[in-house]
Amino acid sequence: MTNFLNWLETKFMPPLAKLSEQKHLKAIRDGVISTLSLIIIGCFFLVIGNPPIASWAEAIAPYAAQIAIPFRITTGLMSLYAAYGMGYSLSKSYKLDGVSGGVLSLATFLMLTVPVNVDASLPEGEAIGWVLPMGNLGGSGMFSAILAMIFAVEVLRLFKQKNLMLKMPEQVPESVARSFEALIPGTFVIVFVWIIRVLLGFDINQILINIFTPLNNILGNNLLGVLLPVVLITMLWAAGVHGVSVIGSIVRPMWLVMLEANGQALVSGTPGNELPYIAPEQFYQWLVWIGGSGATLSLCILLLFTKSAYLKQVGRFSIIPSIFNINEPLIFGTPIVMNPILAIPFVVAPSVTTTISYFAVKFGVINGFSVNAPWTLPAPIGAFLSAGNDWKAAALVMINMTIAALIYYPFVKVYDKKMVEEEHSEMAEKDNLQTDTVAS
Repeated sequence: MTNFLNWLETKFMPPLAKLSEQKHLKAIRDGVISTLSLIIIGCFFLVIGNPPIASWAEAIAPYAAQIAIPFRITTGLMSLYAAYGMGYSLSKSYKLDGVSGGVLSLATFLMLTVPVNVDASLPEGEAIGWVLPMGNLGGSGMFSAILAMIFAVEVLRLFKQKNLMLKMPEQVPESVARSFEALIPGTFVIVFVWIIRVLLGFDINQILINIFTPLNNILGNNLLGVLLPVVLITMLWAAGVHGVSVIGSIVRPMWLVMLEANGQALVSGTPGNELPYIAPEQFYQWLVWIGGSGATLSLCILLLFTKSAYLKQVGRFSIIPSIFNINEPLIFGTPIVMNPILAIPFVVAPSVTTTISYFAVKFGVINGFSVNAPWTLPAPIGAFLSAGNDWKAAALVMINMTIAALIYYPFVKVYDKKMVEEEHSEMAEKDNLQTDTVAS
């Protein structure tokens, strides 16, 4: 196991760590993260619109459409906000103007959606007029937003390098000069996308959806695909790398697509236990990462009852953060990093609970996940809210905690015995040193 962890650290980890810092992936991560506050706000309206008590649900039913509006304007437009955030981040990484990059990315993304003239045949004043269909502006448009952002900012960077930008006199205010600098590259981007989308009729949104839907199904509805992020994240953590940062920056856009699809299905009347995707990120957050990556809240509780003074102390100072899903003190304090004894259950325990949770959602025992509740909530509460106020999801959290504790237990016993022996040895050496000092 030690050799395997060394291989992870020296061979497997560096390429992935480097990949997570790649400019485009980092921009995608930053842009997506910038939308999370809006997504959380919107998802809470799903909770309000789907109360757990039948009488409440009946009372709210006539107002369900109005209650869902904040959800549609926040989560339902997540790709719109992400397009700007990603463009801003990538532009700043190239030392370009972030606002110009963000606005151009947003405009490019919107150009991929053709406006529709609704009820154009009605008399003047009654027709709605030109509107943008919202279907591709939410999670299903995330891949289009990413492509639009990369194209827009790379064109902006190329034109900057080739000095193909309007230069304004120094007396012109910076904000005005900045707008004119983006005029030529912006014209090129808009015209190019207009030709592709409108004149040639290539529906890039639909093409990308067709490409990525099978991948979403593998990651969201296939057991091996659901297990893959768990194994990679825990293995990276065991080697000392923040696994969620590395793997999450790659797959989080797909997780968001799944979450938004589940939310839209719920708003449309699909039962909570029949949502289209099993494993958006909230599936892992509440049913697998209980206490943090590796399901370490169970480990933290076990440490409170160890004989080793050091491990007991680690359990004490880690228990409060672990309840709120912050486990860095535990991971680096125990430590789990490069520790062959605890690395095994650190990978195995969440893999087992992932499998159990997968089948619980697949067969409708608990609701699917449609709400992005704040990740610092205690797991049972977060699971209850995120699964559409389903008490069975909270109960599954407690079951998974018990299973994880049973898996950790024999390894904790072995490690506790080892630590006690080391502590006794150190105390004996200290006593011998003091005796020799007195004798001299």
